[in-house]
Amino acid sequence: MRGGRARSGGTNWVIRIHWGPFAFAEPPSAAGMRPVIMVQESPQSDPVPTVAPPTILPGWSRRLLTRLELDRAVVFALLLRLWQLLAGAVSVVLIALFFTGEMQGYYYTFAGLLALQSFFELGLHIVIISTASHEWARLRFDSRGRIVGDADARSRLIHLGHWMAAWYGMAALLFIAVVSMAGVVFFSLRPAGEVAWFWPWMLLVLLTGMLLGTLPLVALLEGCNQVATVNRFRLIQAVAANLAVWTAISLGGGLWSAVVAAGARLAIDLYLILVHYGHFFRQLLERPGGARIGWRTELWPMQWRLGLGGVFSYFEFSLYTPILFHYHGPVIAGQMGMSWTLLIAVQAAALAWVQTRAPRFGVLISQRNYQQLDHLFFRLTAISLVALSAVCLAAWSLVLGMYVAEFRLAARLLPPLPLGLFFLAFVLNHIPRCQEIYLRAHKREPVFAINLVSSSLTGLLVWLLGAAYGAEGAAMSYLAVVACVSLPAKTWLWQACRRKWHV
Repeated sequence: MRGGRARSGGTNWVIRIHWGPFAFAEPPSAAGMRPVIMVQESPQSDPVPTVAPPTILPGWSRRLLTRLELDRAVVFALLLRLWQLLAGAVSVVLIALFFTGEMQGYYYTFAGLLALQSFFELGLHIVIISTASHEWARLRFDSRGRIVGDADARSRLIHLGHWMAAWYGMAALLFIAVVSMAGVVFFSLRPAGEVAWFWPWMLLVLLTGMLLGTLPLVALLEGCNQVATVNRFRLIQAVAANLAVWTAISLGGGLWSAVVAAGARLAIDLYLILVHYGHFFRQLLERPGGARIGWRTELWPMQWRLGLGGVFSYFEFSLYTPILFHYHGPVIAGQMGMSWTLLIAVQAAALAWVQTRAPRFGVLISQRNYQQLDHLFFRLTAISLVALSAVCLAAWSLVLGMYVAEFRLAARLLPPLPLGLFFLAFVLNHIPRCQEIYLRAHKREPVFAINLVSSSLTGLLVWLLGAAYGAEGAAMSYLAVVACVSLPAKTWLWQACRRKWHV
């Protein structure tokens, strides 16, 4: 990976392109849309040498980036989201031209069922990022890419790698076996007409299971402060998957387009792990030579809450399309799926400001530098909330204009009323989402009970009101739970934990 380094006032600035998750047109996996792209201070841990840049950032540019809290991770993440939004426009046109409304419904319902991954992964990738970041505070890469530093921290990191490989290997096998058959049963309940879904579904589940196996390895890199490089490859994934899915759709690939996109994502993940960071992961094959991670005392207390919360979060974030598919047919499900993909893309762009700093939060907490932690968190949350509100308003206005003008492609998205309700809910939910990132950086999961209640209520209301009133009922359900449960309860808990832990 090539980049540039400029030195100004003792600060090293490295400028690189960074890459992100998957194509906008591809059904989102349960792993979610992860943050991408970044111009930040060069991390001490980056093992890749840099070369002199052709130009140096002007002083006013660096000051602007600093005031907006835009480091490489954030800038590139925002560029990725911009790519996804632009690519989404292309995808909408192609889907409208080459997919029937029924096929679009199957396409996005595939994504809703693949999100059952959370029942097998159980939130462990979040625990991996948090735990690895605490160990990496005492480690670094040397000039040859070797992990050096505190011997016990190195041993614990290696032991973490061994343990997560065993867990995810079993989880991937169970996911492939169970979800493939569950999908067959679900889709068989409704006549498919001319939509041939069986073999695309089976192969897509297989590839998604293999992607599940790569998830902990990428999470470990993020926890080891390799967010910049990971995000570069994520953007490569997004571009590659977009190009692959567009080609497949244009050639009449139908539901096989999702399979092609998943294959492209898997190829990029394997290159990142086996080639780009092959030396890093070969070191993790060594036997731990000292201290080890205490699974029962260090990982399990956070994981079981995250895992159970992740299972219930399926009902909060992934149940909409399958419910509408079952009760109202694939056409309505297709509108919901495409709109939900848009909503997730907008939310992910805003969360990039905070998510990409999670390893930095962990380092500051381990150093007990709570003042700097809070200052950074408040700035990031405020900036990202303003950005999210502006983008949501602009996107909703655009869809409203399309419906008023009776633009053909508008029929592939939800009508303005339910879409507006969803946008409002996402803006309100942004604050507790940021608060959760802050709390989890402490290697704790205090929001478990609240997530359990909110997810259960959302799933129940979406089932009842979505079945009776369609997309409007589903949107009202989500907004009600966010406004009346998630936002007030998590804000109160965040304030209480902050007072208790920072003493």
